[in-house]
Amino acid sequence: MAKGKDKSENAGEGGGKSGKGGIIKIALGAVLLLGVGAGGAYGAFAMGLIGTGGEAEHEADQPKLVLKTEEDPYAPAGEGKDKEAAAPVYGEGGSKYRTAYYSFADSFTSNLADSPGLIQVELAVSTRRDGRVLQWVKTHELAIRSAIITQLAATTEAEAYSVEGKKKLAGRLTKAVNQVLEEQEGFGGIDSVVFKGFLVQ
Repeated sequence: MAKGKDKSENAGEGGGKSGKGGIIKIALGAVLLLGVGAGGAYGAFAMGLIGTGGEAEHEADQPKLVLKTEEDPYAPAGEGKDKEAAAPVYGEGGSKYRTAYYSFADSFTSNLADSPGLIQVELAVSTRRDGRVLQWVKTHELAIRSAIITQLAATTEAEAYSVEGKKKLAGRLTKAVNQVLEEQEGFGGIDSVVFKGFLVQ
């Protein structure tokens, strides 16, 4: 009798253990399903199937065009209100956006691509975007100088002497500056490179 009682008690304990084991298995199954679901959602996000609005936030944070009638919120401290902002806008052909310039203090010198001649230029860059773009140019000036000198070294003597060649060079320099800014800051923003001085010898 005692043996039978022990068996029934053991059976009751075993039944209790199997009941607890079943709950644990259900809980583990639920956790695994949640993990798989989260992993799938992450995979879809990583592949770009699910948008988060991050692109819109990134675009909202990019430098904006500044109207001539507006004050640049990112102008360097101490400059106060943009002088151009108070000026009336004349003419139908002119841009409604203000243009700001950054002038490189030192000139750029390089050998020409196909001759022993040298090219030396003094440059400025222009933008119609807010002051962050010119701040970035100043911050990354060393990398920009390197990119500009590389483009000057790829210039032929014929290009350096012709008007069309100078225009093409200005376009290549603009692209080179923007490429550095895109790599460093994620946005270019330079509209053009302007020659302040141009010497071939």
